[in-house]
Amino acid sequence: MIVLADIRKRLCEAIRESGLTQMEIARRLGIAQATVGQYLSGRAMPALDTFANLCTVLDVDPAYILCLSN
Repeated sequence: MIVLADIRKRLCEAIRESGLTQMEIARRLGIAQATVGQYLSGRAMPALDTFANLCTVLDVDPAYILCLSN
């Protein structure tokens, strides 16, 4: 079963492992740096379109973040 906590964990790991700063990620996505911080803290999850673009920016497979693949 897929649970939101696992998705949040994988998203946070991908952001941290990307080597990009929160500011750089925010700039590339056209969102506030604080929003990226909320993703990292688990207080917020990206909208679907932002999620898709975030996966592109982070160069990560969305299926992995969504716990559909290892």
